[in-house]
Amino acid sequence: MTLLNKKLDRRSFLKVSGLAGGGMMLSFSWLAGCKPTPEEVLTMPDEWFEINSYIKIGENGAVTLFNPNPEFGQNVKTSLPMILAEELDVDWKNVFVEQADFYPERFDRQFTGGSQSVRAAWTPLRTAGATARQLIVNAAAQSWNVPVAEITTNMGTVEHQASGKKAGYGEMASLAGTLDAPDPETIKLKDNADFKIIGQSKKNVDLQKIVTGKPMFSLDHKVEAMKYAAIVHPPAFGMKLKSFDKSSVTSLPGIQDAFKVKIFKDDYGRNFFDTTTFPEIIAIVGNSTWEVLQAKKSLQAEWEEAPESTFPMAGRGGQTRDISVPGGLENSSTHKEKMAEFQRKPGNVQRKDGDPEAAFRKAARVIERTYTAPFLAHNTMEPMNCFADVKGDRAIIYGPTQAPDFIMNALSSSLELPKENIQINLARMGGGFGRRAYSHHMVEAALISQKIQAPVKMVYTREDDMSAGVYRPTYSATYRAALDENNNLLALHVKAGGIPESPLHANRFPAGAIDNYLAETWQIESNITIGAFRAPRSNFIAGAEQSFLDELAEEMGKDPIAFRLGLLKRAETNPVGENNDYDPKRYAGVLELVRDKSDWSNVPDGISRGVSAYFCHNSYVAEVVDVSIKDRKPVVESVYAAVDCGIVVNPDAAANMGEGAIVDGIGNAFYGEMAFENGVPTKTNFDKYRMIRHGEAPKKIEVHFVESKEDPTGLGEPLFPPVFAALGNSLYKATGKRLYEQPFQPQILQIENLGM
Repeated sequence: MTLLNKKLDRRSFLKVSGLAGGGMMLSFSWLAGCKPTPEEVLTMPDEWFEINSYIKIGENGAVTLFNPNPEFGQNVKTSLPMILAEELDVDWKNVFVEQADFYPERFDRQFTGGSQSVRAAWTPLRTAGATARQLIVNAAAQSWNVPVAEITTNMGTVEHQASGKKAGYGEMASLAGTLDAPDPETIKLKDNADFKIIGQSKKNVDLQKIVTGKPMFSLDHKVEAMKYAAIVHPPAFGMKLKSFDKSSVTSLPGIQDAFKVKIFKDDYGRNFFDTTTFPEIIAIVGNSTWEVLQAKKSLQAEWEEAPESTFPMAGRGGQTRDISVPGGLENSSTHKEKMAEFQRKPGNVQRKDGDPEAAFRKAARVIERTYTAPFLAHNTMEPMNCFADVKGDRAIIYGPTQAPDFIMNALSSSLELPKENIQINLARMGGGFGRRAYSHHMVEAALISQKIQAPVKMVYTREDDMSAGVYRPTYSATYRAALDENNNLLALHVKAGGIPESPLHANRFPAGAIDNYLAETWQIESNITIGAFRAPRSNFIAGAEQSFLDELAEEMGKDPIAFRLGLLKRAETNPVGENNDYDPKRYAGVLELVRDKSDWSNVPDGISRGVSAYFCHNSYVAEVVDVSIKDRKPVVESVYAAVDCGIVVNPDAAANMGEGAIVDGIGNAFYGEMAFENGVPTKTNFDKYRMIRHGEAPKKIEVHFVESKEDPTGLGEPLFPPVFAALGNSLYKATGKRLYEQPFQPQILQIENLGM
């Protein structure tokens, strides 16, 4: 946390708060669809006093709280300031929330991803709020000449009960802003029982702007003399630019220029999030989006196959390793053959408990199943885009990114500018899902602006995004179980891999619950670019694992929930191994809660029911899906979810996020698929890439949270992985067919007499 003793008048506040050419991004907590009373409308103060880098207080008691993390719909712009407001001890209706831009010297961890925003910010933001509160108390003690220990705070006021003195925070803010920071050892955080804001549902602070269509995205951003840019990339993975005819477009109306953009320097050591599919592209610059998009259709370019190559990537500890990119044009049919081949070979052993080989040799029965899933496109509703203004030795970048810190090195290297001369302003994102952790679009826009020495807005088409994307890998996993003559489980073996990474988490459940356990992995290199996709790796392996456990329970004659609870009881009371990365008691807790909330044993007529549970991103989730068959089609009637994610900061928003993850998972399970023919994606827009539709969403979703005193853990992603298997298991009961391949819909269409 950075403490800044600094007085800001109204003019200075407006200056530092505005985006380039934009203006303030302020949101009121009362904007919840209800008309505020005159008493609730807090006017802007004449002066703001900066207490620390997260908090400013006006002379009238108004409070501005900065949200440090990028916002893309998961509501961190509300939940993180709630944490600050709680420890500051102010009335939420007196709070303004502003989106912070990227200032690493002022704010910690400005990254939204891995479902870690609230978890990572929990203690730092509480400390920032409590420190600011203590400065207000110290200022009051100094003003009133009374002991600090005798002063209390409540909802934005300070009081000394013995003398009867009382004041609003605004009256003490000027002095508080000049005081030295208190000793961190003296800062006391609230007891959980004293929370007034945390745990209470608050409306999205951007709600009014969202529903009234106010400009909030970088696509809305305009400045004088701004140009527009479109990009043209190779038509297939495994190809590169050979040449192009600039004159084929520069003679067209409104077109200013066309040129090659090389994103990274040859000697630049990329980090993991510097992923980009095509390091060389063509940029077309003109006077409007329409004109540059039309020019794309006329551009004459020649492409050629790219040879095998390598590039340096910076790893942990400052070490750099070379990443190999194979040549050739890849096909999904070949991918399937290669994965099947690797599934038959011995893998790399990641964990081995007991003697699984011996257990399989003496087994009375062996059950073996293989599960596969295709590449997936992120398909954020807002296409990739970025505004950039690079002139001389200064750069302003404004666009949607989950991870501004991770692209700064690339920007500095490619632009040949020091980091301190580059300002990244954070726009609200129209979806992220991991895609916008990879911010090469910012480098592209910046290089285009630098080339033309003018501000530019670069916009991808949907086809650009889907055909040059950063995809969820394609995966395969084979599970084997050894049973004795009495149907007791003797051993379990999982071998999982993918192109170009493995989804295996070797130390997760059911590891630790089985005496003889073997986990192997493999991977196949590819030139198809992959990256984080909502709940990376877990989004596949959870479905495979939980589908297999369901089938195994049936083969053993056990109830699916009771079977899982039995394994978890073993892991709790007599665990196998020492590296189990889950708490079996908390894991069992969500299964028991979803069993109760769904009334598991009492299945309504016409309903088929499936269950799944998974641990990821430090949280535990169990889900029950109810399916019916109507007009020969499966219909998801209800979903019940039980979640243990520690303390829930904003319950309604948390439930909303859980519902979104469930709907997203159901859509991907039924329909999600990206395939390739000679390196070319077979789907480039929503006419072919099937997404879930409104009428296909569950009729009812219930999200139940375990009451907890544990610090918050992940939430945006953990509800996504379990729904694949819960849906698959319910579809099996509805159709009599086990589903081993995603997406499910093509297999369902092949079932004869469905629902008859």
